[in-house]
Amino acid sequence: LADAQPRLANLGLRLLADDQYPVEVEGAPTYWVQDFRAEPMRPLTADINEVAALFEDAFLHIHTDHCSDDWYNQLVVSAQLSWKQTGMLRSYARYLKQIGIRFSQIYLSETLIDNAAIARLLVALFEANFKPGISNRDELVASTDAELLAELENVVSLDADRILRWFRNVIKATLRTNYYQNESIETNPGLYVFKLATREIPEAPMPRPLYEIWVHSPRFEAVHLRGGKVARGGLRWSDRPEDFRTEILGLVKAQMVKNSVIVPVGAKGGFVCRQLPVGGSRAEVQQEVIACYRLFMGAMLSITDNLVNDQLTPPPQVVRRDDDDPYLVVAADKGTATFSDIANEIAVQRGFWIGDAFASGGSNGYDHKKMAITASGAWESVKRHFRELGKDIQREEFTVVGVGDMAGDVFGNGMLLSKRIRLLAAFNHMHIFIDPEPDAAISFKERQRLFKLKGSSWSDYSQELISRGGGLYERSAKSIKPSAQACKALDLEARSYTPDELINAILKAPVDLFWNGGIGTYVKAESETAEDVGDRAND
Repeated sequence: LADAQPRLANLGLRLLADDQYPVEVEGAPTYWVQDFRAEPMRPLTADINEVAALFEDAFLHIHTDHCSDDWYNQLVVSAQLSWKQTGMLRSYARYLKQIGIRFSQIYLSETLIDNAAIARLLVALFEANFKPGISNRDELVASTDAELLAELENVVSLDADRILRWFRNVIKATLRTNYYQNESIETNPGLYVFKLATREIPEAPMPRPLYEIWVHSPRFEAVHLRGGKVARGGLRWSDRPEDFRTEILGLVKAQMVKNSVIVPVGAKGGFVCRQLPVGGSRAEVQQEVIACYRLFMGAMLSITDNLVNDQLTPPPQVVRRDDDDPYLVVAADKGTATFSDIANEIAVQRGFWIGDAFASGGSNGYDHKKMAITASGAWESVKRHFRELGKDIQREEFTVVGVGDMAGDVFGNGMLLSKRIRLLAAFNHMHIFIDPEPDAAISFKERQRLFKLKGSSWSDYSQELISRGGGLYERSAKSIKPSAQACKALDLEARSYTPDELINAILKAPVDLFWNGGIGTYVKAESETAEDVGDRAND
């Protein structure tokens, strides 16, 4: 009952009574049947049998996790939409949230429910654009859009008018979708993929990439931003479900500049997992992350043109509202450093023309961590800087604090480029590591071990090798009280700190070198607000 009642409410029904009775089958367990009596929350505007068929189909797909269980499902009864049509509108609503629309998902769904006729017209506009086999598509799109605009003129509420026009804008900016693909329907019926012309969406924040691919399912959400037709950039596993597109947009700004010397423009992507195992082990969490990453790769390739025998081949059952676009490559990033082989395997299986060059950094490509290009180049600058100060850091010990961990390309490689490093403190997104009086030789060997250890973090550092007064602290802790030795080494006041306060103090520590190996770091002027920078995770 606890599961069924909210599910029925989300489908627009008010539960009145619940009866249970057993069904006994000889030689089999006893089954219990739940019999619910309910009434619609809103008056029905269609034949009960038609609504019943839509309701039953939706209930089954919610039960099998192909459809999210939320307020949007009221559209099944109120607007007589199928679960899949409802899911399409939900996917666009989730995208609107990611581009910064401040209204809640409940408010967006209520607006659609209150304006059922317009919700049906939004679906009709989408279908006119993308349903395969329509001969008079341009005329149908124009007439449907004209009818939609006429209905919008009758909307009294300014908020509702604005919200409904946002849905129209995003649908009109959609270039491709997997909505009608047989493969998606059979294997991942609740997975929606949209390729968008972002510059045609007035609500999207600047800078607006040329294209982006938005992916939504009950299991995960993902976005891939691309500055041009030929672009390259990494995909990350984000821990910011509320605004991960903002995180990716911030990263792509730097990528656009950096990649100007590699390919014409940059790209960046990311995904969030919505069903990570609660209290799961690291292996269980990683298993779900990899599963979502696989779905993300397949989703992008499902709507991307291919080259077969040098002939351009569009994806099946996809109406294209843009030009030929067969170039799509990805790379590794935070949380996906070891996933390139997985992406290349998917590309090869699908017969994608780029093959195992789809994702850089795989077994058959350049291994960024192994080659250490970025760290090695930066280290030349570090050596030059110290040489000008009269210090040879390859022969003389020096103190360091840093951002990152030994699993990282830049941080990990950098912290192995001199055996004279005395790393006093470092932090990543999970831990704060403090070693007040490190032995340079011993700590070097331990960092080397962590570098070679697959998927290591600061929690893998041998506690007995940390000097007196040092330790490892969770960034999720309520407070941290550094030892007297740590306070002396890092010039800290002897008091309790929140994790962020301690990080702030570490960044100002009186050491010889600050080694910034973190990805996506912003520098903010005092005159700027955290909102100006858009890096909510580090506000």
